[in-house]
Amino acid sequence: MRKQVTFYRLLTYMWRYKWISILALVFIFATTLVTTTLPLLARYFIDHFISRYQIMTGFYVLIMYYALFLLRVLFTFLGQYSFARVAHSIVRDLRQESFENIEHLGMVYFDQTPAGAIVSRLTNDTQAVADMFSSIFSSFLSSVFILVVTLVTMFSLNWRLTGLIVLFLPVMLGSILVYQRLSNRLLKLVRSKLSDLNVKLSESIEGMRIIQAFGQENRLIKEFETINGEHLDYTVRYLNINSLFLRPAMSLLKILAYAVILAYFGFTWQIAGVTAGVMYAFVQYVNQLFNPLIDLMQNYSVLQTSMVAAGRVFEIMDRKDYEPKQTNLPLEITDGKIEFRHVSFSYDGKHDILRDISFSVKQGETIAFVGATGAGKSSIINLFLRFYEFERGEILIDDKNIKDYSQSELRRNIGLVLQEPFLYHGTIASNIKMYQENLGREEIVEAARFVDAHDFISRLPANYNSPVTERGATFSSGQRQLLAFARTIASKPKILILDEATANIDSETEELIQSSLRKMRQGRTTIAIAHRLSTIQDANCIYVMEKGRIIESGTHEELLTLKGTYYKMYQLQAGMMGEE
Repeated sequence: MRKQVTFYRLLTYMWRYKWISILALVFIFATTLVTTTLPLLARYFIDHFISRYQIMTGFYVLIMYYALFLLRVLFTFLGQYSFARVAHSIVRDLRQESFENIEHLGMVYFDQTPAGAIVSRLTNDTQAVADMFSSIFSSFLSSVFILVVTLVTMFSLNWRLTGLIVLFLPVMLGSILVYQRLSNRLLKLVRSKLSDLNVKLSESIEGMRIIQAFGQENRLIKEFETINGEHLDYTVRYLNINSLFLRPAMSLLKILAYAVILAYFGFTWQIAGVTAGVMYAFVQYVNQLFNPLIDLMQNYSVLQTSMVAAGRVFEIMDRKDYEPKQTNLPLEITDGKIEFRHVSFSYDGKHDILRDISFSVKQGETIAFVGATGAGKSSIINLFLRFYEFERGEILIDDKNIKDYSQSELRRNIGLVLQEPFLYHGTIASNIKMYQENLGREEIVEAARFVDAHDFISRLPANYNSPVTERGATFSSGQRQLLAFARTIASKPKILILDEATANIDSETEELIQSSLRKMRQGRTTIAIAHRLSTIQDANCIYVMEKGRIIESGTHEELLTLKGTYYKMYQLQAGMMGEE
């Protein structure tokens, strides 16, 4: 039932290109008519030229035969070309709609789904759908047309013999059903293991530095070898089923059909006066009858693969766990005042990560969160950025519920700097601009100057047009962070979120980064998550978190006076720095 729904959905995409699809069907049907006409001409040629030596008649028949043959080649090409156009248009639509849906999914989906699996669905699976429409679907329809027209023609020539041949059809259909049942399960396993291979490959490439740093190459090779071997095992089992049911079974039935034809003509030659031309035509029609069935079985395996692949693509398109809803009231963020009121949150709906969090930040103030890993610091940022929905408590911006603002208003006024800055493939200018089409070169340079990135950019051969590879691998961590700062400043946010922005910066670069951060924070409401306590000593308020709760709060000096958790953390870091 699910596959039927998938097939009907694919047909709706095909309907978008109905005129070229109809044209393709016309060409396929024309090819079928020409194909079934050729044996009739051959029969006429044999009976009227070879038997009766009518040279001129035979010559005209030969010319017509070759003309029809060339016409069949032309119609076949036009039909396949038309279906290929439709196929690639459909795949473009599937990829575009899948990508658009992915862009609006919430973080929960990306937390649960490996990037390699998503990439596999948008590349490998959509390509399987393209293969179905461009070759399999056209071949499938052509086979169906040929079966119907061939049977009608055979009945018109000799209904008794055709009735005997038709007796083979239930056996053939039974073979197809058995093949379908056995192959379907294996196909799913083959596609699943292929997805696992993509995931493992993607993870290995992205984490290559860690893998090599910890000497885990052999372990990853063994894991990949295991998955690769399982994929091969399922593929071989699937090929074994194909080898058994496709050619051998169908060929055996075809040979039996030939034997029936020869026996029938042998017994009825003298009685019914059946000509050699009719016998030749029947042999050709049996070929035309069995070959499409063999093609149907061969194509059915690919069709199954394509249907499974299409189902996986539709799973992405049908995902509804979008990012949290906004009521989209016509509100504007003017000052950037922030307040959390008794906010609690759980990722799984069972275990609270945040417990009764309350704090407020005035316009232009800076607050910081510190604590051990897993204390809930990043979860506060995730809720404020509306990556996840919360059910208990309130988050306010300028005394208005954060859920009442439009998503675009929030994104436009909240600047985010992450611990690992992400740079996109392109140029330095395009990374700072970050799709803000109205941002001119002067504004890009101004943003870079503001965060002290202009000096190193101007030393590059192409300056702001210098290429940026994926993730900015050719730049140092400090340079990548400065570019991320420039990108944030270029958007002119009223609220700044710093998620351990200096955690991976070396000591020599830290002073420059800190200077840039101080300038960025001026006049902006700032929430910072800090690993290095030395970077947030000037914050208006520091909140110490433990197991999802705020256990201490105050300025740097006030917290040191308490001699609590913050004091211990500070002493520990100060001792480590002293040892260095």
